[in-house]
Amino acid sequence: MTGFAGFGRTDTSILGNWWWTVDRWTLGAVAVLVGAGVLLSLAASPPVAEDLGLGRYHFVRRHLMYLPMVAVAMVALSTLTPTWVRRAGTIGFLVALALTAATLVVGYQVKGASRWIPLGGFTLQPAEILKPTFAVAVAWLLTAWRDGRLPHGGWITTGLMALCAALLLSQPDVGQTGLMGVIWFSEFFLAGLSVHGVLAIVLAGLGGLGLLYYSMPHVHERIATFIDPANGLPYQVQTAVRAFGDGGLFGVGPGEGRVKEVLPDAHTDFIFAVAGEEFGLVACLLLVGVYAFIVVRGFQRLQREHDLFILLAAGGLLVQFGVQAAINMASTVALMPPKGMTLPFVSYGGSSMLGMAVTMGFLLALTRRRSGEQPGRMP
Repeated sequence: MTGFAGFGRTDTSILGNWWWTVDRWTLGAVAVLVGAGVLLSLAASPPVAEDLGLGRYHFVRRHLMYLPMVAVAMVALSTLTPTWVRRAGTIGFLVALALTAATLVVGYQVKGASRWIPLGGFTLQPAEILKPTFAVAVAWLLTAWRDGRLPHGGWITTGLMALCAALLLSQPDVGQTGLMGVIWFSEFFLAGLSVHGVLAIVLAGLGGLGLLYYSMPHVHERIATFIDPANGLPYQVQTAVRAFGDGGLFGVGPGEGRVKEVLPDAHTDFIFAVAGEEFGLVACLLLVGVYAFIVVRGFQRLQREHDLFILLAAGGLLVQFGVQAAINMASTVALMPPKGMTLPFVSYGGSSMLGMAVTMGFLLALTRRRSGEQPGRMP
């Protein structure tokens, strides 16, 4: 029997084995997001490029240029065994951590934040790679802790989380810090964190948020305006919310929207607003459904898993993917303070797309059907 991709079930090549063991439904859902990203890049980026004095399709061409790199990286990583995911994730975490520290020395500022470093003709935001590799490294340490091989593994992950938070807040990047905190807490919880530990982390998180509220003016302003909208929502959020109202159920039509002409980050952080205006509420709900499908599907496949490392690493990666998507969309519709976070596989940005390729590559590798395992009832 030959599959859709031309691989027979008896094909023992690396790609043949990959095709028949990888979760093709998740792979298809990612392809839908990538297609939506190309479509929305065509809709949102030309006015932004023109305002910056670039060619009209500058960002579209770069978006398309990133796609082969993203596809190769995701497929290559998804062929790894769990052992190699652990190794690649741990080494990648150390490299990403060093590059994140380097942004404080050789990074350059964009809108007051030093989050990017130049690498040849490419600019990299190391935090995008730090997130998925951190999830894998923490999973390995917590597994060793629970197995008794690393008695202080829990405290080591706490120290790594504190180090990452210190580096990210120095940039400053509050959103990525919070997301990594959620990844770390979710994996610690899945590993069997005690009730006292849960309460301690929650209280520490609330205390940290309070400290940021009083020490960082931009954090104070965003939270204050969110709590009391009468003070006036940020311009970008006001504009994005108005775009959803203009779009209605089915949108004003491809290319007919106006929000992209007045919203500076329409092709990145606020691309969901462009989708709402030009394609309407129905299309936005379908997009939300694709993200939800990937997360639910991933946890469904983990129900049969007994390897603690796979459970923790895949669980952390799913939390990262789902929470990042939720933060972006919730910020756009004023359900939470804006965080400046991209929409996975949809927003423009080479670092973001590469980071998502690493996330999904590791996830697909960990949820593959392994040798000797009988196919389940899932499609």
